[in-house]
Amino acid sequence: MAPFNLRRELVEQIRSVAAAATAGEHARIRIKVNNITDPAIVEELYRASQAGAEIDLIVRAVCVLVPGVPGLSERIRVRSILGRFLEHSRLYCFEAGTRKDYLLGSADLMQRNLDHRIEMVVPIDAPHVRAEIETIFRRLLSDNSQAWTLESDGQWQRLSPPDGERRRSAQALAMRGRSRARRQGQSR
Repeated sequence: MAPFNLRRELVEQIRSVAAAATAGEHARIRIKVNNITDPAIVEELYRASQAGAEIDLIVRAVCVLVPGVPGLSERIRVRSILGRFLEHSRLYCFEAGTRKDYLLGSADLMQRNLDHRIEMVVPIDAPHVRAEIETIFRRLLSDNSQAWTLESDGQWQRLSPPDGERRRSAQALAMRGRSRARRQGQSR
């Protein structure tokens, strides 16, 4: 819980992934937030990238981290999904070796959220919730319709599907899934 121990816990998670990368083990970080502006967290993510961790960040608005810089952040990818809905979920997945820690909560990676507000991030252990988080990440990272990628020069580049590939919208897929779940609930 911020402002008490959330920063420390997130730094420990990032460092454990970096240590796994250094040891040659599987090392991956996936984060979905609205903003990343905290200098200390950005530095930790840079170090994890330099150690060899693969990092995917889905950031709706402000991101001060610069991805794709050789020797600094070449293993970091940043994308933003801009669609019909303003999404407020914050999701975290830290993979170090065989360990996968899933977290969800209210905190963006900003000094005001980590140091000056009450914010909660909780671990997720339930397999069905973990599977749902995996589905969300998979949809967001495969969106080629409403996604923009942050380039190393600080410019945002709109993604579009390659010739012959279907358009995929994470928000449209989420709406279809919700409608299907509603229909199934009504038929019981």
